[in-house]
Amino acid sequence: MRYAFKNLNLLILGVIILTSFVISASVSNEESAIMDELAHIPAGYGYVKHLDYRLNPEHPPLVKILSALPLSFMDLNFSLDSPYWKSDVNGQWAVGTQFLYESGNDADQIIRWARLGPIILTLILIFFIYWWSKELLGPWWALLPSALFAFSPTVLAHGHYVTTDIGAALGMFISIYYFIKYHIQPSRKNLIIAGLAFGIAQLLKFSAVILIPYFIILLTFFYGAGVYRNWRFTASGTKLKHFLGEAFKKFKNLLLIFFIGFLLVYPFYFVTTLNYPPEKQRADTDSILTSFAGGKPSEGEFCNPVRCLAELDVWASDKPLLRPYAEYLLGVLMVLQRSAGGNTTYFLDEVSAAGWWYYFPLTYLMKEPLPILILIFIALVISLFNIRRALKEKRPTFADYLETHPGEFAILLFVIAYGAYSINSTLNIGIRHLLPLMPFMYILTASSLKHWFKSNFFKKQVKLGIIMLLLIWFLSDVGLNYPYYLSYFNQGLGTKNGWQYVTDSNYDWGQDLKRLKTFVELNGIDKIAVCYFGGGNPKYYLGDKVEYWWSAKGDPRESGIKWLAVSINDIQSSKGKLHPGQTRNAEDEYQWLAGPYSPYARAGTSIFIYKLD
Repeated sequence: MRYAFKNLNLLILGVIILTSFVISASVSNEESAIMDELAHIPAGYGYVKHLDYRLNPEHPPLVKILSALPLSFMDLNFSLDSPYWKSDVNGQWAVGTQFLYESGNDADQIIRWARLGPIILTLILIFFIYWWSKELLGPWWALLPSALFAFSPTVLAHGHYVTTDIGAALGMFISIYYFIKYHIQPSRKNLIIAGLAFGIAQLLKFSAVILIPYFIILLTFFYGAGVYRNWRFTASGTKLKHFLGEAFKKFKNLLLIFFIGFLLVYPFYFVTTLNYPPEKQRADTDSILTSFAGGKPSEGEFCNPVRCLAELDVWASDKPLLRPYAEYLLGVLMVLQRSAGGNTTYFLDEVSAAGWWYYFPLTYLMKEPLPILILIFIALVISLFNIRRALKEKRPTFADYLETHPGEFAILLFVIAYGAYSINSTLNIGIRHLLPLMPFMYILTASSLKHWFKSNFFKKQVKLGIIMLLLIWFLSDVGLNYPYYLSYFNQGLGTKNGWQYVTDSNYDWGQDLKRLKTFVELNGIDKIAVCYFGGGNPKYYLGDKVEYWWSAKGDPRESGIKWLAVSINDIQSSKGKLHPGQTRNAEDEYQWLAGPYSPYARAGTSIFIYKLD
């Protein structure tokens, strides 16, 4: 009995992880492929089964490889003779459509098994959140951030998709964790592990390159604190030599961590480009980077430094030993190119590709559950109160804090750095890009609540009651919104109304096509016009009952069709006010559709269904 109680925290963690798995798997089975999966699933299959990286080079391979491993044991049709594969430059969308829906394969079975990879990554991340939180907060308080993350609607929504978002969160988390572990306990073993963790992060998401400046800044803080603490204890004549030597050693080891990480990248790209013909790789690279950084320089003209990276990449792309790194660099450059160009999206009744600095803060406030926002607010107030008291008492010093709380400071610095990075990004396509922040925010919240719980401010029973009531509210809210987590909005706005504020992967990513099929079958519909946004295929699910439609085709009734289904993403993109510089044809605005915001019904939450009388 005593042993059981001693390990009760681990039992609760097991229940959290198991419940998260069951919910994720259940939601996954009900949903059709979302937009990005149409490219990522066939790309991963090409890497694993055919050792060819020609598809989806703008994302690193690890999530796609893990997703494709179960598929490699299935008898699937994947045409290597298709012109989309042989001739197209990055023909990911066409190959995806052919592989999933037009080759005699069971698309739902492929999608279901492919999603097992990201689900496992999500569960691993929950475990790591608990593991680091236990070191920082103790075994019981560590359960709080673990549960907040495991049952976050954003995690339950995106934790099972074959995309790089949950991978980004895991990669950055373990990289920072093992870097701090090395900082606290410097050893060759911990340095190597920190390097491998950094490399895994790079293989999971290209945006993990933000860890390079982050680690440099973090190490500078730690080094500066060490100088401040030890300056007066170091002999006057040796101060400069001693501290310069310390700086050289610390930053040399940081470079070793980066070196080990990028060394790990090589074998993954080496294996997955083995059967990618060098001449095809060079032609694809040259085509993809044609317009990068202003395009190719004229003959005899020097390229600007950024464009020179593209020229170097093209040159290296058919060199036997350099091809793997050339393919990696291509992905990084594609991300830079896309980030610079932005992504046309709908936000607060406006359509723009320029982005909004307040996009992520407001989207987070709209989509994070209210009880969690209240917990974060309480934690923030407590933290500010503690900082004020520490400044008033003038102890401990900031240097002392860095020495005694390196992990907590690393987490806080990352939240600030990544938050600033997100606010400045023009790639405003969803709260999923904040997934790397969420584990750290929950740990900081739990840390502040623990300090509050130990203080004399309110009785412990009152504080425990407040926390428990908020957690019950949180879990009830999550349960009541099952299974519509992608389109979840908190109770301040309501899930059914979220489409009015922001769309894309915040609300409509194509997840409800199977639910449209169910609606058509239950209502005995013989013909329906469908304008669909996502990675599913209406013909595959609805067969001859579907007629592909878009606004410019006019009123379906003129073709004898009395039912119309339109993805909310298309409705909002066609009706929202255009940001200066954006253009849209009048024929694409559904001007013939009466009451576009008052559908007859919905498929799930994201597809409006109109009965045209």
